[in-house]
Amino acid sequence: MDERDDPTSRGQGRTVLVVGGGGFIGGHVVAALRRHGWQVLRAVRAHGRVLAGDERACDLQAMTRAEDWAPLLAGVDAVVNAAGILREQGGQTFEAVHVDAPLALAQACVARGVQRFVQISALGIPEDGAFVASKHRFDERLLALPLQAVVLRPSVVYSVAGSYGGTSLLRALAAFPGAQWLPGEGRWQVQPLAAEDLGELVARAAGNTATGLYEVGGPSSLSLRDYQRQWRRWLRIPGDRAVAVPEAAVSLAVEVMERLGRGPVGRTMWRMLRRGNVTAADAADRLHADFGLRPLGLAEALAGAPSQVQDRWQAQLYFLAPALRLAVVVLWLLSALAGVLTPAATIEALATGTPLQALAPVALARFGGGLDLALGVWLLCNWRPRLAIAAMLCLLLTYTLVLGILVPALWWDPLGGLAKNLVLLPALAVLWVLTERR
Repeated sequence: MDERDDPTSRGQGRTVLVVGGGGFIGGHVVAALRRHGWQVLRAVRAHGRVLAGDERACDLQAMTRAEDWAPLLAGVDAVVNAAGILREQGGQTFEAVHVDAPLALAQACVARGVQRFVQISALGIPEDGAFVASKHRFDERLLALPLQAVVLRPSVVYSVAGSYGGTSLLRALAAFPGAQWLPGEGRWQVQPLAAEDLGELVARAAGNTATGLYEVGGPSSLSLRDYQRQWRRWLRIPGDRAVAVPEAAVSLAVEVMERLGRGPVGRTMWRMLRRGNVTAADAADRLHADFGLRPLGLAEALAGAPSQVQDRWQAQLYFLAPALRLAVVVLWLLSALAGVLTPAATIEALATGTPLQALAPVALARFGGGLDLALGVWLLCNWRPRLAIAAMLCLLLTYTLVLGILVPALWWDPLGGLAKNLVLLPALAVLWVLTERR
């Protein structure tokens, strides 16, 4: 019987620890495991917040000894590792997150008798970059341990229920007004896999006895051009015209993102894409033979879940969100310059005859300019951006109310004056929402 018909056949009454259970792929894995009857514990980074009942605090850069994992393995029957990083940052290195910490976890599993370990790795070759090389180093060490271990190496992972990272970028390029934008000529081959199918495969692997390494992809490969064309049609955006972005220009953008440590695509992903990201010829048959699953093709997955307006919003707001953020930063810095550089005589003339005249208007203008400068630089640095935007909202609302009451003539300024704030306030609220990129 297919486990889709009897989802509780493998995990009923058993507990699984999912490392990285709060991520994009991890979320689909957790959902599938629960459908199969597993009791799921999610090992996640706490970030100083109160954990939910099914969450366990986990800091991979610090948990590099087997004994560090012992408390998390109490009562656990199987482990799934869905954790990973695309870029190194501080102590979050590829070696720590992809090798040292999961190896310590696997060794702890051996010591405590947790026999089943499912690793979500990456399809590629070590020459693609440190991301793939580190994943594969751990894969080899895991399979050498006395464990019932399964290593899954997926191709491009997407979901009709949402997107993250590089798949969000590709969806946004496909949804661009007027024409889809293609990296290069879009000729490179990929074998896209639905995150829902990957989750189902992990759930089956957790309750199975098969072991070894498996490459995972959709039923057939397709070019990046065809991949994006299907997404554009699914989003119901008219026109199949495509604009090819020269490879040199894409490489430059990737290099900038890599040096800044930001953005959805790094050197490794770019190399993997240009080389082609497809599975071995017998990969699908091996998956079906051992786990009874054949992943859906992209067209079939899209046909089974019609797009909604929020899907188009997500795709077409992708580039507008950073553009709005940059515009707000520039506006705040210009406002800071105005507050600091406007001659005192001009400020006093504007305040003459209003209640503001008795409140040291020049000092207030200079102080406000300093605040604007601090907030503009804060948002530019992108450190806790929601807090910066909330501070901007409070300050702008204060400006609007105080100046609107004390200097009502500003509402009738020919160039907009305070009236522009009625647009800027909701724009900041929208930016606050759009800063959530996961």
